[in-house]
Amino acid sequence: MPVPGADSSVLRGRLEALGFDDVRVAQVAGRAPGAEGLGAWLAAGYQADMAWMDRSAAKRADPQQVLPGARSMIMLGISYWRAAAPGREGGPRWARYALNEDYHDTIKPALIAAGEVLRELYGVSGDDYRFYVDTGPVLERSWAAEAGLGFTGKNSMLISRRHGNWLFLASILTRIDLVPDEPIRRRPPEPGSGVGLLCGKCSRCLDACPTQAFTAPGVLDARRCVSYQTIENRGIIPRELRAGIGLRIYGCDTCLEVCPWNRFAQEGRKVLLSSRQELAELSLREILELTPERFAAVFRRTAVKRLKLAGLLRNACIVAANAGATECVDAVVALAGHVSPVVRAHAVWAAIELGARAALEPARAGESDPLVLAEYETGTA
Repeated sequence: MPVPGADSSVLRGRLEALGFDDVRVAQVAGRAPGAEGLGAWLAAGYQADMAWMDRSAAKRADPQQVLPGARSMIMLGISYWRAAAPGREGGPRWARYALNEDYHDTIKPALIAAGEVLRELYGVSGDDYRFYVDTGPVLERSWAAEAGLGFTGKNSMLISRRHGNWLFLASILTRIDLVPDEPIRRRPPEPGSGVGLLCGKCSRCLDACPTQAFTAPGVLDARRCVSYQTIENRGIIPRELRAGIGLRIYGCDTCLEVCPWNRFAQEGRKVLLSSRQELAELSLREILELTPERFAAVFRRTAVKRLKLAGLLRNACIVAANAGATECVDAVVALAGHVSPVVRAHAVWAAIELGARAALEPARAGESDPLVLAEYETGTA
């Protein structure tokens, strides 16, 4: 049900009242912004084993396959910036976004309410819009840049002049023909200046990446990315990348943290977020000794729960080795007998890195998994 040329100023105010920190609109016409870049990225294999990116590529490139007759994309930003860096000195490091209850869950009620606002203001039905929080067939960052919510940085992230690098993005695709907002433009305009539009000569994000995951400005090879390896990859983390993970136990904010645009970031209202900052106070030993019951209780309603206990223990073993945490070597060695071969493999590697090869002999005697045995054979200490 198209509503031609609808002014979005009233809508913006209503949506901001629901807790969204920024609201912008892009016009839907033709292929999605960023569609060509997505195709090249997938062709290069940079998606690693995230097969869902391939399966949804056609829809991401063409909004009409998601909602026939779509006219507008409403982009919504929710700031999760906190001025104080979380966590204990020298402890495991968590991506900042993870230190909240799962944003997919806490933002969704506001999107449902936003749909009701659309119905009230424009007389549409539920068939005239689709909303998503980061998991739908939508190129969120490209649409957000098209709507003027920010610009695409060299770190491939959306950078907001108001919120820095710290925005959750949600989207509403609708048949309502809203007046679009202007994207950010460089003045004087220069051709081919989409990525790094307001970055100038700065390359701090590219230089700071601990695993050299950027193949070009704005192009991330997920296979080398710490966030991918510690969250999306459920298997063995390549040995050559483990040192670069450092103390990062879940995700990586390095290319976000070093961005100079963060000096303008202001803390959002956090109406749609529920803090779980206490997670950052967990000691490495506490994590290494988590039981299934304790994991379920501690990480209930957080994004970390999707990693599952085995993934978190795997990451904790790497952090223990990189931290030289000899005080945790007994907990690491104990994990060499874990039910998961992925956990066992990383525990073996970490124990050897910590100089405890001899303590692994009882576990090795009963080991038959080739992935775990490979770690026994290739230890460096």
